[in-house]
Formats: sequence, C-alpha cells, structure tokens
Amino acid sequence: DIHLIICDRNEPELKNSGKNKKWRKIQKLFSKKLKSQLFFEFFWSLLVGVAIKMTSHGPVFYEQTRWGFKEKVFSLWKFRSMRVDAESAGPQWSISNDPRITKFGSFLRKTRIDELPQLWNVVKGEMSLIGPRPERPEFYRKLESEIPLFRFRLLVRPGITGWAQVMGGYASTVGETKRKLEYDLYYLKHMSPKMDFIISVKTISVALKALFPG
Repeated sequence: DIHLIICDRNEPELKNSGKNKKWRKIQKLFSKKLKSQLFFEFFWSLLVGVAIKMTSHGPVFYEQTRWGFKEKVFSLWKFRSMRVDAESAGPQWSISNDPRITKFGSFLRKTRIDELPQLWNVVKGEMSLIGPRPERPEFYRKLESEIPLFRFRLLVRPGITGWAQVMGGYASTVGETKRKLEYDLYYLKHMSPKMDFIISVKTISVALKALFPG
C-alpha cells in the first residue's frame, strides 16, 4: 500500500514530506562531514587498486552515468569488478553468477567494497549514504514507462546503500525492479534516523558475512 499525495501533476510529494525534508537536511549535513574521512578512502583505494591490478587487466575505477536527485545526471564511481569488455555489446543488467565479473570483482560485490568510491559522490552532494540506488539513463526510461511511480525514487538523493539493496539484492529484470521499488517507496515514506541505522547495520552485516562466511 503506497501512501503518497499529489500536490501537482508535475511535483509529487511524500505524505510525511515535512518530516522527511528535515531528515534529508540532516543527511546532507552528515555527508559534508565525510570530507574528513577522505584519507581513509584513499588508503582503501590503494589496497583495493593494487589487488584489482594484480588480478585483472584494466583500470582500477569504473565510471558510469546515472540519474540522481530530480533527474540530475552525474558520474558514479565504482571499483571495477568486471572485465573491461563487459559491455562491448551495449549496456546490460548484471545477473546472478554473471560471467563478466572477475574473481576479485565477485569479492568486491559481495562485500559492497566496490561501492566505496561513491563516498566521493556523497561529498560532492550528488548522493547520500542511504537512499534508492541511482539508475542508468539507458534503463531508466524503459523502467519508468513500465513501472508506475518509478520516478518517485528521484524525490531524494540516491544512496550508496538502501532498504531495497539490503532486502532485495540485485535486480536483473523489470519484475525484480518492481519488487525493489516497493522497498524504495517504503523507505521514502518511513525515512528517519532509526530507519537509516537499521539499513546501516544490515549493510555491515552483509559485508561481514561475505568476509567471514560460515
């Protein structure tokens, strides 16, 4: 059940928009504090970069165009986890046990370490730590035309992790994306410090399980 109100045909707002707007401001302020953590990010980048170079051919980082808050286009950064020719045939969704993923890239994805470079996107104000994942323009229009309310995800800044990520994992079909949208809309309605704390704990739990299986 999606509780949303439409104030204008072009400007949908959340039912708890006042409360959510206040928390979004807190998130933005917290994101600015990340500037002091850039040394930590640089240290991790060195270690991961060396490992990527030792295990596969190609650059350390991977840049991808994404749509963010209010359809603003930006460059999202990740540690490269696929072969350099992964999209030689054009943009493709990642699938389970994707053969394009390198051996070390699989580890990066399971632990979510491949997303760490996006802290730079957070510092720049293009993303938040937590929120709906930003979609690629190549897929966005198709998803928007097939999934009602899909554009509502753009009401907030996209996140490095989110409720849909910890509850739904990766999506490789329109049907799976519809299911993840339900989680995203749930987050938009209930976003709060408590909700972000729960998502953070679940994200850390996923990473630890990948690092220490069993």
